[in-house]
Amino acid sequence: MADPPPLSPAPVPAAPEPAASPAPLAQGPDAPPLEAEPAPPPGARLSAIDLFRGLTILEVVGHHTTGVAMRWFQPETTAHLAALLLNRTLHFAVPAFVFLSAVVLTRSLLKRFEPGRYFWRRLTRGGWPYLLWSALYIGWYVWTGQREPETLTDWARWRDWLLYGKASYHLYFLLVALEVYLVLPLLLPLARRRPSITAALLLGLALQLGLYFLNREVLRLPFPASTVLWYMLPVVLGMAVGARLDEFTAWWQRRRWTLLPFLIGAYLVYLPTALAYARGEAVTPVVYSGLSWVYTSLTALTLLGLAYRLARSTRLPWLRTGVGLLGTVSLQVYLIHPALLQALEKYMTPDGPPWRVALTLLAYFVVALVLPALLGRALLKTRLSTLLFGR
Repeated sequence: MADPPPLSPAPVPAAPEPAASPAPLAQGPDAPPLEAEPAPPPGARLSAIDLFRGLTILEVVGHHTTGVAMRWFQPETTAHLAALLLNRTLHFAVPAFVFLSAVVLTRSLLKRFEPGRYFWRRLTRGGWPYLLWSALYIGWYVWTGQREPETLTDWARWRDWLLYGKASYHLYFLLVALEVYLVLPLLLPLARRRPSITAALLLGLALQLGLYFLNREVLRLPFPASTVLWYMLPVVLGMAVGARLDEFTAWWQRRRWTLLPFLIGAYLVYLPTALAYARGEAVTPVVYSGLSWVYTSLTALTLLGLAYRLARSTRLPWLRTGVGLLGTVSLQVYLIHPALLQALEKYMTPDGPPWRVALTLLAYFVVALVLPALLGRALLKTRLSTLLFGR
């Protein structure tokens, strides 16, 4: 049975996944020089992590809202092109969240690794929400008419929904996160050696390309971008940053004027290929995937550098606080916002001239961001929050 979801905000997949397989970076010790600014205190570190999550969840909702926009702006118009450019630019959330998960968990595992406790927490905080929200979205798609009721008795569909995160177009991230939880303990011996971030960037890219060709020639996974194999570059990079998190701001201060030009260059090369892919034009899978891995991983590093800068800044405290608070409920926003976007598109159609469509879509963005955030904050530290979100 075909499964189009007509209301899905994302008109193109997160990464090219042809059935055959297409598929996504360590120098000696990186000690900061004496003149480098000191490592931030623990409180600032936590604020930077929340700010990173907040910035990234803003990107997620923006990316999916522009996905809706591309269906309502007329093709070949300036408005449609602007939405497409923004959509392909805002295409780094999953690698960024994978990177941050590797950073935070590596730091925690280096302090203390108790396998029983670690895997139980990952199961209750990751596995349970994945199963629950998969079931909720399976019901949602049937209730809203996006899937036929008969799909509920199609066990092949259930297999794809649960094994590949296909219950809804965004849930594959939770499945990838579960696989990251399994991989990180295997990287602990390397993390204890504290590889340099620069070397990890290069090592991760080489590993990523190797896994790509392994999948293309041997594994042939039907949806490789729904597995951790597609995200080993941000995993390895996040592991190295987590092992050296106290030194990250000093490293970023030294390397940013080298990395930022690389990021800009990678973006300028990535964007035409990404636009061609989104338009359904022929692209070379390994070229598109490679450019995407480099662009998204450099963007994740840049976001972390920006998050630390915002955490130290005394300007615009309301903005820093707002983004940080969003970060504390980023999972809640991530899980809920697609259903809100679909409901808004169904009951508040963005028609009319381009300016009216743009204003309607801006309202979509605000509602899909703010309502789940308010609900998440209201439920924090309650049993219902633990039941729904695992935390």
